[in-house]
Amino acid sequence: MSWASKLAKPYRIDHGKKFRLKDFDPGDTGQHNSKDHAEELLARGIAALAELQDKLYAQDRWGVLVIFQGMDAAGKDGLVKHVMSGLNPEGCQVDSFKTPSDEELNHDYLWRSIQRIPERGRIGIFNRSYYEEVLIVRVHKEIFAKERIPTDLVTKDLWKDRYQDMNAFERYLDRNGILVRKFFLNLSKKEQKQRFLDRLDQPNKNWKLSSSDVSERQYWNDYMTAYEEMIVNTATKHAPWYVVPADNKWFTRVVVAAAIVEALEELNLAYPKVDAAKRKELKAAKALLLGEKKP
Repeated sequence: MSWASKLAKPYRIDHGKKFRLKDFDPGDTGQHNSKDHAEELLARGIAALAELQDKLYAQDRWGVLVIFQGMDAAGKDGLVKHVMSGLNPEGCQVDSFKTPSDEELNHDYLWRSIQRIPERGRIGIFNRSYYEEVLIVRVHKEIFAKERIPTDLVTKDLWKDRYQDMNAFERYLDRNGILVRKFFLNLSKKEQKQRFLDRLDQPNKNWKLSSSDVSERQYWNDYMTAYEEMIVNTATKHAPWYVVPADNKWFTRVVVAAAIVEALEELNLAYPKVDAAKRKELKAAKALLLGEKKP
């Protein structure tokens, strides 16, 4: 087992049946209590990601979709900034899903996500995703009402049906060469409060906070129930969830980097081999270059 697999495995959920969120400590740091050591591991992970992404892009067979979900201030933006810092922008794309537009509301809820599925050879990052449809939409009924779902289709099995649709969608992606890895950043309510206060105390971070972010805290238990049921119903072997401790950003970043490295390693990526005809062509090109007269 590689270093990446060892680090990520405790937080990976392949089957959600026995999952309970209370069993996962937001402040956990595994056996890595040294921040300096964690930064060394992160640097190792970033270097490995850069090499693997280069092969992914060159091979042009697989696409990779990385999904980040979590409460406000869980560290989603920071993960994109730090963990993905070594990636070639040409082979990477980041999409943030905010309040749906009128056009998006006139389509099914997966429509806007489908438009942004990464191409082969690329890594796509969703900062929030279609899973908001069983999170904030579930907690706030007034948001669901804006989707104008026909009344006859709004049944007691609504959320169960959406879980099934998401599972089917991810199975479809997997069968078409799009690897899916999902991360729930498990932040404690106490740590979120401290991060909000820090943003208020630092003028250059005031823009990150709104009064609605604070008011959402009154729905904390509802959100935790929604997250737990989401993972219970949508964790699969081909599209697992990672429930990553998020109270210590330095550890969160290491675990996420390790999990993505592990996923890419599973693809057995390699640079394309050149056939005999291509080698002959390249040999001729080399001879032409070496035969050029000096300027």
